Amino acid sequence: MSYGCQQILISPNKDLKALLEFVCRESNNLTNCGIYYSRQFYFKTGKFPSRLDLITAVGLSQKNKHYQALYSDTAQQILTGVAESFKSFVGLLKGIKKGTVTQKPRLPDYRKSGGMALATFTGRSIKLKDGMLRFPLGSLVKTWFGVDAFYLPMPSNLDFKAIREIRILPRNRQFYAEFIYKTEHRIVEVDKSKVLGIDHGIDNWLTCVSNAGTSFIVDGLHLKSLNQWYNKSIASLKEGKAQGFWSNRLASITEKRNRQMRDAVNKAARIVINHCIENKIGSIVFGWNSGQKHSSYMGKKNNQKFVQIPTAKLKDRIAQLCEQHGIDFIETEESYTSKTSFLDSDVLPKFGAKPLWWKSSGTRITRGQFQTSTGIKINADCNGAANIIKKVAAIFKFDLSGVGRGILSAPKKVFLWTIKKSPRLQTGEA
Repeated sequence: MSYGCQQILISPNKDLKALLEFVCRESNNLTNCGIYYSRQFYFKTGKFPSRLDLITAVGLSQKNKHYQALYSDTAQQILTGVAESFKSFVGLLKGIKKGTVTQKPRLPDYRKSGGMALATFTGRSIKLKDGMLRFPLGSLVKTWFGVDAFYLPMPSNLDFKAIREIRILPRNRQFYAEFIYKTEHRIVEVDKSKVLGIDHGIDNWLTCVSNAGTSFIVDGLHLKSLNQWYNKSIASLKEGKAQGFWSNRLASITEKRNRQMRDAVNKAARIVINHCIENKIGSIVFGWNSGQKHSSYMGKKNNQKFVQIPTAKLKDRIAQLCEQHGIDFIETEESYTSKTSFLDSDVLPKFGAKPLWWKSSGTRITRGQFQTSTGIKINADCNGAANIIKKVAAIFKFDLSGVGRGILSAPKKVFLWTIKKSPRLQTGEA
């Protein structure tokens, strides 16, 4: 069993907007109360309170007004989130001792006073009546304002019984309803010995090569172009303004860009999974160096492009879809995959363990072209994707005989969006 997520933009009237702002501000205030108690408890005892202790201390014992302004289930979910953030902090501290975490974590800090935070309503607290979802409010709200709930329309494509929780998410001066629902695994007929290797980049967002004789590239140029437009627009609007300046226009274009990135992630992940289903590929190997986005040094412009492309979210989305469809997802480090010649059967060193005598038989002659020792020219990113499979081939017993010169030389280009010409351009009038 797994869970899906769907975000829907809320278009509230004046009254509903006021209620949503109130709920999210009370969520922000209650979060700060939970953080304050947890920090003080830690400073005095060296430990953190458990979820139940935090709910009892902040919500019940002190008769917190922010707790009472929210429905009890919602308030408990907020404090549970605070407890989990401190639990994660403890896990990171343990990771430092074990050497698995390199960056020193910070103690969870307070949210901005007067701001708004996410509010979660569990499925058991929401009721469906006449196609509308009823979201209950706290006992004090009815006393103060004479209102005990607010309503949102039920999405027609979801089953109410499958909904586990709904989150009211304030973002860029807008509100979203985020539906978390239960989904059934759709196990498909695949062959686990067939494997797809994925090498990620910028212009070529995903380069995919399989031992089933297929290869394709998911285009990243349009995605890069959208980010460039966003960065230029932000810089232009902020020019000459004080630090921290923000406006409705800035919020609008930021939200537009974020929606485009989410759409790109979902489309690219679905392209990969559909390809695997069509070709009965049962394993995916994704090349990924942990922490690479935080420690990449490729120049100011390239670093900005690389960090802003949501490849980490795409990797997680592909992994999630693999779980739903019964496809094995394997993540491996990708050191030396772009330098090693796959067709020359070069030894592929592991990260930090390159022998002094090691040298690639081939050469990367251009950004997109790799030449083997015998003069064969292939796509450089396809060479990297094939080497990513090779990284784990011995462990999982993948047969790489199906990866040949043909699929490494001429991969198919797949675009996330189809650009439609205007009617005037189509008729030649322009």
